[in-house]
Amino acid sequence: MEKQKLRNQIDNKYKWDLTRIYKTDEEFYKELELFKNKIDEIKKYEGKLFSNNNILEDYINLDEQLDKLSNKLSEYASLKNCEDQTNIKYQEMITALMDTYSKYQNETSFFDEEFYKSDYNKIQQLLEKSDKLKSYKLYFDRLNRYREHYLSKEQEKIVNQLTRNYSSNSQIYDMLTDSEMKFGNIIDEDNNKIELTQSNFSKYIMSNNRNVRKNAFNKIYKTFENYKNTISLTYLNNVDNDINLIKIYKYNSTLEKELFDDNIDISLYNNLIESVHNKLDILYEYFEYKRKLLKLDKIHLYDLYTKTSNDIDKNYSFEQSKEIVLKALNVMGEDYLKQANYIFNNNLIDVYNNVGKTGGAFSSGNFDTDPYILLNFEGKYNDISTIAHELGHSIHTRYSCSNNIRPYSNYRIFVAEIASTVNELLLASYMYNNTKDNNEKKYILNQLLDNIKATIYRQTMFAEFEKIVYDKREAEIPLSSESLNKIYYDLNKLYFGKNVIVDKKISYEWERIPHFYRAFYVYKYATSLSISMYISDKIINGDTKFRDKYIEFLKLGDTKYPLDEIKTLGIDFEKDKIIDKALDKFGELFNKFKELNERM
Repeated sequence: MEKQKLRNQIDNKYKWDLTRIYKTDEEFYKELELFKNKIDEIKKYEGKLFSNNNILEDYINLDEQLDKLSNKLSEYASLKNCEDQTNIKYQEMITALMDTYSKYQNETSFFDEEFYKSDYNKIQQLLEKSDKLKSYKLYFDRLNRYREHYLSKEQEKIVNQLTRNYSSNSQIYDMLTDSEMKFGNIIDEDNNKIELTQSNFSKYIMSNNRNVRKNAFNKIYKTFENYKNTISLTYLNNVDNDINLIKIYKYNSTLEKELFDDNIDISLYNNLIESVHNKLDILYEYFEYKRKLLKLDKIHLYDLYTKTSNDIDKNYSFEQSKEIVLKALNVMGEDYLKQANYIFNNNLIDVYNNVGKTGGAFSSGNFDTDPYILLNFEGKYNDISTIAHELGHSIHTRYSCSNNIRPYSNYRIFVAEIASTVNELLLASYMYNNTKDNNEKKYILNQLLDNIKATIYRQTMFAEFEKIVYDKREAEIPLSSESLNKIYYDLNKLYFGKNVIVDKKISYEWERIPHFYRAFYVYKYATSLSISMYISDKIINGDTKFRDKYIEFLKLGDTKYPLDEIKTLGIDFEKDKIIDKALDKFGELFNKFKELNERM
């Protein structure tokens, strides 16, 4: 086994260049001190913020300076820490920054109270006094939407005192599941004794050896069964805390509160679930076909993650992967490729793993720094897909930040995954159409089918679980570990159908989902991929006018609410039945997959 490299053993051309933010750590600390001093200037505006336009404009200018410092400082410190999390120097840097940022939040806390105590008509008159203030009109209009949900500064203090420990439910859950729970050992395909973990479970549940995947399934969920009361308690406390807050802030439901910021009606959430229910027959057929390919009399839940096609037995260098991605994105046109090349050619990607480096992959950037990409590149097909995905985020960031003023430069999560998954789909199409190897074609289709299953069907099942739980608790119906397990088990029976053996231990799977501690979030994965499938099909089919509209969409930042952004593409999410179209596409891909298998 190849030994993991130290950071200094990796060629600089494969490492990101953070000197583009600060040349040295000393420069970071110098700006941190400037940040602290600038924070002290905020106090002079308290009590008179909306008294005249000059004061308001001065405050906004100062806040922009602070935001710039904050963006650069946080980007540098967090990325330095990601390079090597064992380096205490950068842990201390983050702590110093967080302490200062906490002071910043405290010093600006008077802003909301003064805004909501002021007559908004008078504020609007102030905004007409200068071009600078006019540019903030949308910002203040959005803020004003929360007026009926606003609490006074004193009320907020009381709520903060009462809710100080609300986040502890999630923290306890993370500590328990990440550090303290032990899942025992299993025997792998090579007859080796392996400790099962949350991390490697995904590997063994996909094993071609049925005993391995069955044992992994039973082991992990038996352990969660042992902790069912503790985890149910932390989750239900989290739910009840959310419900307490909707009463305090005068919302009708937690769902309404969580969709409010994106200006999305709860009907979209409900229609997503209904649309998926109406298309479950396609999923059932897919599972039955998988059973036949695996040559099983009965298919269990632990069989469904097994690949029915062999992995692509190829290794790619980073340079080869880069060229493949650029060729796949050629359909996006000259300017999009220019953005991609900027990221590839300016040391904005940290490519290889090293000792202490953060796992996984992400894109990170803001109005004041270039977008940086972290990878842990291993040279497989999935790594190329990861490059395309993260590149989508980074190009979105570049377009968004270069075409908008500061307050509207950050896009929302609802649209964030569109830019990344469109790139994944373009790559899959390119790879599929540029290989003569039917095994490779099968693998790509298998990946696409499993991705749609996991992202649209499965995330919608999670969304439905959340809705049932919150509806019951908001109606003051008591819940327990048994009732939570039954809700989840019944949903699995619905989503997997009568031809799949829904093993009883799946009742405990909901305990493994950390996203449930952030209410009504997971539905965005399903909506984003559905929209991406519609967009990528248009681009692949050569609709250059639509492609150009899509690039303009990427430039919108936060100048519109998400559904209004989608409408600039000529897409009405509800009327155009985007979820239905995505699941019909799932059916088309499934038919292609069957044809390939039957041809061989």
